[in-house]
Amino acid sequence: MNRIIRITAALALTSSVVTCAVVTGVLAAGAASISGEVKKIDESAGKITLKHGPAKSLGMEEPMTMVYRVKDSAMLKQVKVGDKVTFEAEEAASGYTVTRMEKAK
Repeated sequence: MNRIIRITAALALTSSVVTCAVVTGVLAAGAASISGEVKKIDESAGKITLKHGPAKSLGMEEPMTMVYRVKDSAMLKQVKVGDKVTFEAEEAASGYTVTRMEKAK
């Protein structure tokens, strides 16, 4: 009986973790890169304004210009206004955050 309880608890915990990971996109094969252009950099706030095409990985079907937080403020020192970039971002309750960014080739 004790073994059945342990197995049931382990399955319930695993199911919760997998459900959470799927909902948050953690299990995605890899975030899709988004192409964009740097329009504004606010180093003191740790934010960047990017004009980009559709970002289907974020549920954005239309091109738009948005302000993003950056995961690492060092990213802001690697680009300047007018640079073409590719980036990945994720959505959180507080808004969108760029998790990776590099100059486009």
